[in-house]
Amino acid sequence: MVPHLVTALTGPTNELEQRLLDSMPAIERWFRLEWMEHTPPFYTSVDVRNSGFKLAPVDTDLYPTGWNNLTKPMLPLAVQAAMAAIEKICPEARNLLIVPENNTRNTFYLSNLAQLRRIFHMAGLNVRIGSISPDVKKATTIALPDGESITLEPAIRIKGRLGVKDFDPCTILLNNDLSTGVPGILEELHEQYLLPPLHGSWSTRRKSTYFKIYEEVAKRFGKLIGADPWLINPMFEKCGSVDLGTAEGVQALTGRVETLMARIKKKYKEYGIKEKSFVVVKADNRGSSAGLMTVRDVKDLPALIQKARAGAIGLVSGAQELILQEGVLTHERMHDAVAEPVVYMMDRYVVGGFYRIHAERSVDEDLCAPGSAYVPLAFAESAQLPQPGVRPGASAPNRFYMYGVIARLAMLAASYELESTDPDAEQYD
Repeated sequence: MVPHLVTALTGPTNELEQRLLDSMPAIERWFRLEWMEHTPPFYTSVDVRNSGFKLAPVDTDLYPTGWNNLTKPMLPLAVQAAMAAIEKICPEARNLLIVPENNTRNTFYLSNLAQLRRIFHMAGLNVRIGSISPDVKKATTIALPDGESITLEPAIRIKGRLGVKDFDPCTILLNNDLSTGVPGILEELHEQYLLPPLHGSWSTRRKSTYFKIYEEVAKRFGKLIGADPWLINPMFEKCGSVDLGTAEGVQALTGRVETLMARIKKKYKEYGIKEKSFVVVKADNRGSSAGLMTVRDVKDLPALIQKARAGAIGLVSGAQELILQEGVLTHERMHDAVAEPVVYMMDRYVVGGFYRIHAERSVDEDLCAPGSAYVPLAFAESAQLPQPGVRPGASAPNRFYMYGVIARLAMLAASYELESTDPDAEQYD
């Protein structure tokens, strides 16, 4: 169940692993107290990068897809977590409507929906899938590669409630990040729970807001375990709105990259790290694979920007909001391919995960790209049952426990983010 890992087994990551294991009771109590005060996102996935000297989340998704990568042994944990989440929100829930992405002909994505449907059905709910895509005009059943099938139905808005034909749910689960904006059909729903809330979508969410909050969480956690928070936190710089088609825009980006590079190099020098540092340029208001540039040297920027403007990568023309993030190498490998763990959570529980691998990418590149593959990773035993006393780096369960801790920190930051950006929060003060 646990794939063999080829990891960097020396350096500060091992020290961090030991600190986490030594602090396990304090860590778990800390999380318990946090969840007494804050509500976790309904479901979350976190991309984690392990450089051997640093372990940090580089992306946190509040509308995670890819649930079909979770194996059968992971399902009991997912079902239990789904039950806990639903009971907190709507104990009398009977019907759940899943609202998918509009790109619904991708069978890999549809298999993800089938897995979500299975999890919530096993949690005791009637589940239907209601599409808000204008292309879905009638109930359509689609066969999936594994022999399953899935039925997409057009979502219907009646008297302030969203449902499908002959189905009135009390809970609506969004599996659509609404990056193109919030459609009116989802707004001002009457007495229905919409999960996650609309202000968690990319129509309003900003990576810079999230990573600023995560930075504060990492500082508090670092103090708890007596570790430098940099070991679990990717530094970042918010660029604001930049037009890379102008000299002023290029100059502004160059200055920001130089500033962040200097901060990273200072930390590398402090820890005696010989690896080459790098910076990743991302769109501040879009998902993980949107608008990525890996900058290893400031001198490379003009060529990278030219490539971006030519459409080779996802940066759009005109002014756009950008964020710079400290690049975190990955020294995980599987099947001779570069790999990174992706951790899946529902409510406050780690329920599973997988390795994203890419045979054609290097250790400092984004792996969420065409050509990537997925190797399931069972957390059912490994994330919950670390092995104290085993030397750091020698135990896969210990390493997976560490991934789970980092992922939960990322999820906690997302909880803070949703609270701080809630447009209705004032009325509860």
